[in-house]
This record gives sequence, C-alpha cells and structure tokens, in this order.
Amino acid sequence: MLSVRKIFSLSVFFMALSVASPSVSIASDADFVLKNRTGYQIDEVYVSKHSSKNWGPDVMGTGALGDGENVKIVFPHGSEACHFDIKVKYHDDGSMAEWGDVNLCDFDSISLYWDANKQVTRAVGE
Repeated sequence: MLSVRKIFSLSVFFMALSVASPSVSIASDADFVLKNRTGYQIDEVYVSKHSSKNWGPDVMGTGALGDGENVKIVFPHGSEACHFDIKVKYHDDGSMAEWGDVNLCDFDSISLYWDANKQVTRAVGE
C-alpha cells in the first residue's frame, strides 16, 4: 500500500516532468478539426510541413468526409512546426485541391473552402 507521502512525491514528480518537457504539450498543437466547407465529399487528406515537398500518407484514414461534416485530424508532425500545407482528394472525380501555409497551431479547427470553377482555395481558422 502506498503511503500518502509516496503518493504526494509521485504526483510532484509527474507534474515536474510535464513542466520540464514542454515538447510533450507542443507536439499536439498542430492537430486540428477539419471542417469540410468545399461543397464536395473529401476522400483523402494529406498534411505536410510548409517547407516540405512530400505529402506522406492520407491522415484522414478510412471513410469519407461529406460537405458540412467535421473530422479530427491527428498526424505525425514531430516538431514544433506550425505552418503546414493541406491537400485533399475529392470523391466525385478524383480531383485535388491544396491550401498552403496554414498555421495549425493558432486554431483548434480549420474550415476549408474551395471554388472549383475558379480553382481558388481558402482556409479559415476558428
């Protein structure tokens, strides 16, 4: 059985550990809720650091995101980077759209808008 003193000591240790490791709290800062306001169903979502030319795997996983729907995006960003590019693939015709230099650390959710006729994208943080 743990004494009150040991429980208190363990609590202080874990609190100190969390303060001493700010990267633990920063690591999830770029995860976000994606709000699909494009007018189309999204089948795939890719996120890369703004300075990168590689997209990596689909971070949305299985399923699709209908227009007006939201999904939590958790992706391996591995550093304190905040500026990312987002690319989506649409269900209807397999076309893609990109949003560049989106600051994912300043917002909990991002609404994506796309004007297919003009090929204009807009990301709004909330």
